[in-house]
Amino acid sequence: MRYIKKQQTPPKFTEWKAQANEAWQPFWNSKSTNFQNPQKEIVHKSLLKEQGYICCYCQRRIDLNNSHIEHFKPKDENYYPELSLEYTNFLASCQKEKINIETSEEKIREYGEIPVHCGHAKGNWYDEKLTVSPLLQNCTDYFRYTEAGEILPSEDPDKNEAAKVTIEKLGLDKLNDKRQAVIKGLFGEEKLSKEEIEIFINNLDQRNPEDQYDEFCNVLIYVLKQYI
Repeated sequence: MRYIKKQQTPPKFTEWKAQANEAWQPFWNSKSTNFQNPQKEIVHKSLLKEQGYICCYCQRRIDLNNSHIEHFKPKDENYYPELSLEYTNFLASCQKEKINIETSEEKIREYGEIPVHCGHAKGNWYDEKLTVSPLLQNCTDYFRYTEAGEILPSEDPDKNEAAKVTIEKLGLDKLNDKRQAVIKGLFGEEKLSKEEIEIFINNLDQRNPEDQYDEFCNVLIYVLKQYI
């Protein structure tokens, strides 16, 4: 997880909501929505850029075709329906559609792999005390990683329980093999000097010319810091 600094609400989205009147109201609930393109795509693109094109929860590389607009606080009527169209409650999460073992092979190829994780795994779960938010400046401090790609909760007693529950609810431990592959790709066979490691860390903490963060950037930063 990496801190996301929310930016200004896209003006086109604000203008669309401002059209509300007695005969028409913008809505997005668990069954349907009238929030469609071009406004929806504008918002989606804004979220991707805001996050450096990585998933709000797992830090995998995402784009319009393999991600969805995530409600951090659930939009369902029993939760936070008043936030269903609030940009401050929007994030971009990986996996375009929620899939399961009954999903056709064609859809799995198009939308992503199983098992379900991140936003779709989270579903309507939200706990003010136990949900680690990527909108929290120190969210990175809640997690540890190993070279084998494992994600572990912080040893800090003030953060441990929230991290543990968030990992479970978001299925972040289902991505160990993908994290491990990226870690191995970074290290290769060569032994890095302290200076080289510091350069790597600095680069990983920055966006590239395409305004993107590296996939699993904070995972790599954490692992690299163990060698300094």
